[in-house]
Amino acid sequence: MNQIITNISKLSKKIPGQIYLLLAIIIFGASNSITKQLTEIGATKFPGENPISFCNVLFVGNICALLILIIIYRKQLNLNQFKQLSQQDWATMLTVAFLAGAFSPAASFEALSRTMVNNVILIGRIEPPLTIALAIWLLGERVNKWKIIGAIISFAGVILIIVLQSLGDNSNSTSATNMITINSGEILAAIAAIATAISNTISKARLHRIPVGLFNIVRNGFGGFIFFFAAIYFYGSSHFMELVSPFLWQWMLVYSAIIVVVGQILWLKGLSKTTNSDASIASALNPIAGVIAAYLILGEIPTIAHYIGGAVILAGIILSQLGNQHEISINKVPEKTHPQQREIGLGFKGF
Repeated sequence: MNQIITNISKLSKKIPGQIYLLLAIIIFGASNSITKQLTEIGATKFPGENPISFCNVLFVGNICALLILIIIYRKQLNLNQFKQLSQQDWATMLTVAFLAGAFSPAASFEALSRTMVNNVILIGRIEPPLTIALAIWLLGERVNKWKIIGAIISFAGVILIIVLQSLGDNSNSTSATNMITINSGEILAAIAAIATAISNTISKARLHRIPVGLFNIVRNGFGGFIFFFAAIYFYGSSHFMELVSPFLWQWMLVYSAIIVVVGQILWLKGLSKTTNSDASIASALNPIAGVIAAYLILGEIPTIAHYIGGAVILAGIILSQLGNQHEISINKVPEKTHPQQREIGLGFKGF
């Protein structure tokens, strides 16, 4: 057994970091589609009382992921580590945990129940432009023109998707009007992206001192805790009646282990062996992986609005990558940053 573990360890060291990042992006990209697919499986098997509802998936998945993360990062859960954290560190970590571990995932899950997965993925691309804007405004960061232009173009691509879809829906309606209407699912997808952008900005400013394992444990634990009581407050205590379903837990153990834990481990392993440039390129591929996964898993075929807006978003991503390469070439971007700061553009990653 020890020899097998040693051989696996040696093999993992030989695998390029880019491969780890690519595998993580494939997993993250599929997370939206797999989440929606699971709820559809539950609805088919248990009509009227689906145990794999979006609320149950989020809460139980958080618990399963938390247990697995505690096992993996148990060495970071020691008294000395906690003593090194100031009150401001805790306040920052809990704020980011609320935004990234409860509010944003809840909005994403609700968006998935109301609109196409492709809408959630592509509208979520407003996150990187907003993160850049907040970094300039609140942190005083200097960003080169290519990244700014790319961010503006990507943002325009998202708006274009919303407008074109709205016009298409109105043209197919018997009561067509010239007004642009926005689906509630699209609004929720945008809200989730805004919350993630805010958490990214806070992370960039304050999270560099906090071990990534400890942060992920707090994010999942506190995020699940907040979401549970918020759901009971808004929907009533009966909202989680199906939490004891074995069918739910068996699926969530698999989901949280693969989507959340394996995805995060691959991502962090890749970050440890690559540069900021590699991570940035990998993040840029996330929406492409998501759209492909939506087609393969759910059979969602992109609409004309997705193709046109997606092409504009892709052009913005390419320009942003040029800006990243320029910053790195003149040493404006440090090579060693907190992993949480290098997740800009990944969007929804399971929880």
